[in-house]
Amino acid sequence: MKRTIFTACLAIAFLTASAQSNSYIVKTKGAKKSAQTHMQEEIAEAQLEEEEASKDFISQNFKFHSLCDWEKGMKFMVMPDKYDLVVKTFTDPSTEKEVSSMTLKYKIMVYQGHDESKDGHARIHFTCQDNGKPYYYEIGYGTFEDYCFQKTGVPTLAYLGDVDIAKEKLMDKTLYTKTKYYRIDTEYDGEGYQDVEVDQDMEVKVVAVGVGSRKYPVKIVVEDKDGNQFYQNVAMSKTNCGMRDDEFVADEARYLFNNSFELQDDIMSISSRNYKQFIGKVIHTKHPIKMLNEVTSKQQAIPRLAEYKIELITPHKNDDMATVKLKNTTLGNYFYAECYLDQYKSVSDETKFFGYIFAPGPGKKVATSEASRAMIRAGHVGIGMSEDEVEMAAGEADKVEAGQGGQYFWIFKRSNDKLLYVEFDGSGVVKKTSVKDANEGSGKNGTKKKKAAPKAVNGWMGGTGTPLEN
Repeated sequence: MKRTIFTACLAIAFLTASAQSNSYIVKTKGAKKSAQTHMQEEIAEAQLEEEEASKDFISQNFKFHSLCDWEKGMKFMVMPDKYDLVVKTFTDPSTEKEVSSMTLKYKIMVYQGHDESKDGHARIHFTCQDNGKPYYYEIGYGTFEDYCFQKTGVPTLAYLGDVDIAKEKLMDKTLYTKTKYYRIDTEYDGEGYQDVEVDQDMEVKVVAVGVGSRKYPVKIVVEDKDGNQFYQNVAMSKTNCGMRDDEFVADEARYLFNNSFELQDDIMSISSRNYKQFIGKVIHTKHPIKMLNEVTSKQQAIPRLAEYKIELITPHKNDDMATVKLKNTTLGNYFYAECYLDQYKSVSDETKFFGYIFAPGPGKKVATSEASRAMIRAGHVGIGMSEDEVEMAAGEADKVEAGQGGQYFWIFKRSNDKLLYVEFDGSGVVKKTSVKDANEGSGKNGTKKKKAAPKAVNGWMGGTGTPLEN
């Protein structure tokens, strides 16, 4: 099908180019476009739609506006830094005197264009929305055309266009934290803040969007599941931020939106049209699920926060689902998940949506020993494993029971009416594994039977490995 479309495109392009370059072919005014030209337009439109679908949240919604192409009516807020309180930015044309940035702080400036003064200096004009007065910023050297291509822009001004779009697109949305470092406000009437550390890749909800600073004009306030709020000032389009792209490095890099947050919709909006852009992305499980283990060819329980890289997505031909091939980033083995790509499909079971199962970004980092890795790949639990390694091999326990002397048991239900008992010592290391019948322990009329000693299962590492069955 693709080869046919490609051949058709070549033919159309050739015919159109031939007609346009031949001076002997003329048409009367009002002639209708041919079907070939119409088809060419449709193909171009489809290509444009595919390109738009492949864009991320930032490139779709936040366009960088160079000072050269600012349009009248664009709004900015005066957000001076300490330096701006010493070096004044704006001039009042009625007095021709510079105005303190402190008196203009938090006021909205509306761009009105630019011109040149009598002495040849370029001026950038604004009207203050708050007091209705005009102000201008004078460029100290060169022409407007020379200056506008630089990143310098107009000092103190935070672009409110980004704030308005972010408020529309992000309010009440689910995000994931992509760094550990955020802030909380300490002054209601000021700009005091305190740095805080939070868990990375934590699910949060946007509860407020406002103005941040000139460099990072969008302040995003989020709340975690426990009701804790924190924020980050981030750059979106970088319009008038005063920084070059190569300056967003080291500590500054985290103030780019994509380095502070990931939008849940970025991963949830995967569909049969744009699925290719998700190949190669790192994701993690949001909920415990079962996936096909390529090594064992059996369904294996997978815990929350297990990290994978998307290797391949194959939409089904006969239904709306797809097979997603995933590579475990710790062990390197492959799993397969069957799920719906498009979250807007009308199906009864939302737990089968890609966006319900997976979240963007890294999961829980698990350290494994070389001896344990082969066992985990095959879905085995063995003596000496840590809790994290047991979860990688068996998923999350169905039940936890306390033992004696600090020991405890993780109990897993098996599909063959068996229970897997994993006994941990007081330090969180597997001491013993065993299985017994699921209905063992209760007799007739609900009376409890005398507990039989768990039966050891032969496996690796001297009979200490317990395989998980489908």
